[in-house]
Amino acid sequence: MVCQKGEVMGSKGEATRERILAAAEALILAKGYAGMTLEDILGETGLTKGAFFHHFKGKAELARAVVERYAEADFRLFEEMSARADRLADDPYERVMVFLRLFEDFLDGLGKPFPGCVFASYTYESRQFGPEVHSYIRERLGAWIGQYEAKLEALIATRAPTRPVTARALAEMIVTLVEGGFVMANAFGDATWLQRQSAQYRAYLELLFRPDGAGTAVSGDRDAPQSRSPSG
Repeated sequence: MVCQKGEVMGSKGEATRERILAAAEALILAKGYAGMTLEDILGETGLTKGAFFHHFKGKAELARAVVERYAEADFRLFEEMSARADRLADDPYERVMVFLRLFEDFLDGLGKPFPGCVFASYTYESRQFGPEVHSYIRERLGAWIGQYEAKLEALIATRAPTRPVTARALAEMIVTLVEGGFVMANAFGDATWLQRQSAQYRAYLELLFRPDGAGTAVSGDRDAPQSRSPSG
């Protein structure tokens, strides 16, 4: 009985912690870390100061927990899409293309611009954080680049590109495109902005790796989603 009670209490505590982290992430993306106050968090969660300080010593500890939570969820999302792409296709070229299209489908499903990137928000407010936070962000961005790089390395190993290029350079390109796409989508209030840029990236890969060097309707045409939606 003691163990069961502890599990319930632990579950409740974890749920409260998650509420705080979710509220803090949304506030950081909306107002910035410097603009977010403890009162904002308490207002969003309905918690007391005592409840907050039971989970976090202060704003700095909360900030680290927010970025770690974001990074872990982000990595899991791309790992799941990568694994699904591998199940849907055997050819390394098609795996890369499906991987990219799955992310586009994910964004389509949101119906509105992605709210933003915690990594970017923290970087914009770099003076608010210590070197350990910046080091962690670089580490996690590197891991994200690595997810793309692994697939692109497999592609290059089986198909010679039409011009000299490395998997690392192509991986850095798509991650940079995604980060910039978040900004542009929100600036213009355009829920399809990033998907269109991803489609252009796919078109570029087609020019690099298709045997005949010819593009297809799927590459840059976001008005023809039926030609790029994977099944399964």
